[in-house]
Amino acid sequence: MTLSLAEILRLTGGRLASPGVEEETSLQVSGVATLSEATPAEASFLGNEKYYKDYLATKAGVVLVPPAVPGHPVEARVMLIEVENPSLAFNALVDVFMKVGGEFEPGVHPTAFVHPEAQVDPGKVRVQAGAVVEAGAKIGEGTDIGPGCVVGSHAQIGKHCRLYARVVVRERCILGDHVVVQPGAIIGSDGFGFLLNKETGRYETVDQVGIVVIEDHVDIGANTTIDRARFGRTVIGEGTKIDNLVQIGHNVTIGRHTIVVSQSGVAGSSHLGNYVTVAAQCGIAGHLHIGDQAILAARTGVMSDLKGGETYWGSPSAPFKDAVKQYAALRKLPEAMKEIQRLRKEAGELLRERLARKRHFWWPFR
Repeated sequence: MTLSLAEILRLTGGRLASPGVEEETSLQVSGVATLSEATPAEASFLGNEKYYKDYLATKAGVVLVPPAVPGHPVEARVMLIEVENPSLAFNALVDVFMKVGGEFEPGVHPTAFVHPEAQVDPGKVRVQAGAVVEAGAKIGEGTDIGPGCVVGSHAQIGKHCRLYARVVVRERCILGDHVVVQPGAIIGSDGFGFLLNKETGRYETVDQVGIVVIEDHVDIGANTTIDRARFGRTVIGEGTKIDNLVQIGHNVTIGRHTIVVSQSGVAGSSHLGNYVTVAAQCGIAGHLHIGDQAILAARTGVMSDLKGGETYWGSPSAPFKDAVKQYAALRKLPEAMKEIQRLRKEAGELLRERLARKRHFWWPFR
């Protein structure tokens, strides 16, 4: 499959920025690649100034660039297309090329098991090899259940969802439309609920009888775990994107269009607002509230409620400006300790000299 320059302009909504080039050019693009690896038959994009040197040296046939980008690639035949957001526009081209050969073909694989009481239309749903769909489960049209997946009893999965290999959606959990779950993710595992029985000296399991609700257009990364509620619901809001290796505890509520990056954890019953950004390796304690549009920088430890609209960092978390000052002061601590030791030594010597003079002055009168 190839795309003409005119088709690329239509897909990206950009405008031709290369001087002296007409849209009727015979250029054909057959794929996408990075700036450093692209060939004259491929398209690329400049989405970050860190790759400006790669941009100047690229041999790509087409490059999507932000408006008024300075400089031009050495390769004279590179076509530049200006768009407001090169990364987002480039995604339209990726979608076209990646869909080739990966068209949705409904049907149930012979090695899959679909319970007779499950609501699955083989003419509108794909259930791949080794997958299991239990009794009472309901799967919407256009949904693709990957190899080895398990959809628990009475779980509901909406329309046009994609579950990659080995995803587990446990009993009664609900997924909306256009939800994507990457390999190995678990939706609806038991929350971490144990109580110490003082009489027996043993921890006893607290039943987790709630569910997980994933709203529309949510993406969930590989090997991420979202625990079911003890009672009620654990909720992931519309449009939220969760990275790989994230732990979401029971009864957590995450608002709309929030980002949670890899290796972060949210303890039970905490609430994250809309458009919150949780960077990598953050930890959020239980029963807390984080306001809309708050940003947690990498490795932030949250131990108290945070109001929205601000950036936080550190452990325990602090407003970013304060945290930076604290970090700067902490790095100076070794020097400060040496200075304190030097001053204490000088002070000790001065004190000893003073005491010696005092004893010498008073001695004759004793």
